[in-house]
Amino acid sequence: MNFDLLIQKLQITHNTLFTAVSKAVNIAMTVRNWLYGYYIVEFEQNGEDRAKYGEKLIRSIGENLKEKGLKGMSFTNLNLYRQFYLTYPQIGKALPSYFNNMQIIQTPSEQLSVSRTNQKYQTLSEQLKLTDIQLHKSEISEVQFGIDPEKILKTLSFSHFVELIKIEDSLKRAFYELECTKGTWSVRELQRQIESLYFERSGLSKDKKKLSEMINRKAVQLTPRDIINDPVTVEFLGLSDRAIITESDLEQALLDHLQQFLLELGHGFCFEARQKRILIDDEYYFVDLVFYHRILKCHILVELKTEKFKHYHASQINTYLEYYRHEIMHQNDNPPVGILLCTDKGEALVKYATAGMEKSLFVHKYLVELPKKEALEKYLKTEVAGLIDEKEFK
Repeated sequence: MNFDLLIQKLQITHNTLFTAVSKAVNIAMTVRNWLYGYYIVEFEQNGEDRAKYGEKLIRSIGENLKEKGLKGMSFTNLNLYRQFYLTYPQIGKALPSYFNNMQIIQTPSEQLSVSRTNQKYQTLSEQLKLTDIQLHKSEISEVQFGIDPEKILKTLSFSHFVELIKIEDSLKRAFYELECTKGTWSVRELQRQIESLYFERSGLSKDKKKLSEMINRKAVQLTPRDIINDPVTVEFLGLSDRAIITESDLEQALLDHLQQFLLELGHGFCFEARQKRILIDDEYYFVDLVFYHRILKCHILVELKTEKFKHYHASQINTYLEYYRHEIMHQNDNPPVGILLCTDKGEALVKYATAGMEKSLFVHKYLVELPKKEALEKYLKTEVAGLIDEKEFK
């Protein structure tokens, strides 16, 4: 075996196993979310504590699960899982074969105990008492279209399902299921095709097969890395939010230095989060840097763009500010402040954005306490020039 062949074998090994792991995580997460939805609906129909029905039930479940250390159990997510089950009850048909192939022993002591007593391994289906699940046949029988449950479970990620359950028309939803599965579309590609009315265009097209072939030739396909980097998967695995951030080297270095720069100013900046993930209308957004200012008593949101200022940059940071004002801000807090930094090879623009600052006294105070625009512009120009020179030198 020569060296090139060795490298080739190592690369194939990595790609093969990474793909296998991605698929396993994807299916496990989808099944978990489906079961959450099933259990919630089952409780709604047969539960004893009727006082907790409706929105109160979902919120109570979320609070209890958070206390037990489970992530991603917000009202929005749990309600989404419930809707997932109601839209895709047929996935329940694929669960027996999925679970019967899995064996779980939780601890080494349990494993030793099983070997000593010659007990049989307990399947995951038995452990979770999934044999007690009574699938709602009436709901499944109403599913007139769609591809085989086992195939859809193995092919589509839960993020795909999040987009598909938004489609009320079952025929239209089945159309996108089929095309997405056939073309192995990424989630963004699925969103793009839905927004561009592919279903409607296909209905009007004389040659539907040719249109489908053309669409799939240009489509962005799903990769195993897309699944691992998906916010929902990261949440499911309990990983850091930063695991899903793919930034340029320049932007990453600037953020590293900017974080330290603001902390060293000594004007009351308290670091709170990096790439803070927020959920708006079932879509994740990320705020580059979040500080809390102990003097101004407000959040400071910092957005960095390694390009010239565009009008949508201001819209973006104002959206984040409004989110913080309505969802995060406490009663005694002042409205959040945003700092937008745009740069293009030495040219810099610093823009301050505020949300709901009616009191002129506070505006004056924030101008005094925050770093001068000139200081931030100088910082950006110096850092960008230094990083570019360093990169060219290497």
